Amino acid sequence: MTVLELFRYCKEKLSFSDSPEFDAICIFEDLLGIAKSKIYFNDISVTDEQVKKVEDVINRRKNGEPLQYILGKWDFYDLTFNVGKGVLIPRPETEVLVDFALEKIKDIKSPIIYDLCAGSGCIGLTVAYHRKDATVYLLEKEEGALKYLKSNKEKYNLDNAYVIQGDLFDIDFSQIPQADVILSNPPYIPASEIESLQKEVQFEPITALDGGTDGLDFYRCIAEKWASKVKNNGFIALECGEEQSDDIINLFSGKYSEKQVIYDFNNIDRIVTFGI
Repeated sequence: MTVLELFRYCKEKLSFSDSPEFDAICIFEDLLGIAKSKIYFNDISVTDEQVKKVEDVINRRKNGEPLQYILGKWDFYDLTFNVGKGVLIPRPETEVLVDFALEKIKDIKSPIIYDLCAGSGCIGLTVAYHRKDATVYLLEKEEGALKYLKSNKEKYNLDNAYVIQGDLFDIDFSQIPQADVILSNPPYIPASEIESLQKEVQFEPITALDGGTDGLDFYRCIAEKWASKVKNNGFIALECGEEQSDDIINLFSGKYSEKQVIYDFNNIDRIVTFGI
């Protein structure tokens, strides 16, 4: 079997995917070590081991396992993050939050930043990477996610990023300084909707998805316990689910004079921000 024949076979078997050709290219490049430029040549043979790897991936994908977990990594912003079972997969819409944060802190000297519910660290570590003068604290409770968070910090040798294992709802604030910025992509899916999510999403940890009865438990906590930990002239920026922005703004009512809703590339309300 040639590379091209195996590629066509892989793409056909992945036809249930939203992007079978892209998925197949990722599999060939990252798992088989075959560059995209060589995929379309029909005079290169593949090994039995490479065929077996493709069959294994196809079966795992049919069972709903996300491609990102199979590859063990995923691109976010201009970095690549280690991911796997136990951690939320970075998504392109979250890049909107990073864009906003980097723009807002460009005139803040040596900002102190919190990334709450940090997961893989894609938000806080990306900010730390681009602002070496910033001090970024990344709070994460779950052991499964912490493994990837720590490995991603080490991968980019970010001495200005500090991983804290802790519970958003129960933390000793005396041990951490006032922040210029709080960023978070917290769990925001209503508990009753978890079972109806796509099969791939259900592979991700429920602790990173379940936002309580109405999906707003974590926003309430941030409004009640964390908002007062932001310095004057600082801000909070939170990712949210579709049509949640108004409810979140109401939770922060009276705490901040400036508020803004930012829409993603699908024109969905994606980020809610509050500033003093």
